[in-house]
Amino acid sequence: MRTVSSKRPSPSPAPAGPPPAGVSPFDPALAPAGRVPTLAVLTGLLMTSSLPFVASLVQGRAQNVGQGVLSMCLTVFLLGMVWRGSVLAWRLTVGFSFVAGLLVFIVGMLTGTAAWQGWVVSAAGLVYLILGTALVGTASIRAFLDSRWEARSAARRARRRG
Repeated sequence: MRTVSSKRPSPSPAPAGPPPAGVSPFDPALAPAGRVPTLAVLTGLLMTSSLPFVASLVQGRAQNVGQGVLSMCLTVFLLGMVWRGSVLAWRLTVGFSFVAGLLVFIVGMLTGTAAWQGWVVSAAGLVYLILGTALVGTASIRAFLDSRWEARSAARRARRRG
């Protein structure tokens, strides 16, 4: 008769401390798979940001056209910088999407008690929050952006040397 040990196998020890600087915690093999989701998230952020301006133009309200065009151009520039590998632009984009998402959601909830359009505005706030979270938490997107960041850093280092 064989006795069964009551000992459980111990899990492997976790690495001590954070990964060294410049080393991504995300699997680089996921980077190619993150290209399309990253583009989809950035496009979704652009569409969500420009939808109120475009809707006002479609409805025939043409006041503040210059401000709307400037806002769309700055949004395209910021999201383009994220796509090219700017860490600062990524941080700003994530911060803006969380702040805008919370503010838009709250405003939508406040107006949603008086009109059904408030619920649509609240949904837009949730879209901002979901897309910002996707930029931070989706492994393939982060691996793709990490590879872009590394390529940009390597090009900058090569320019300094040569």
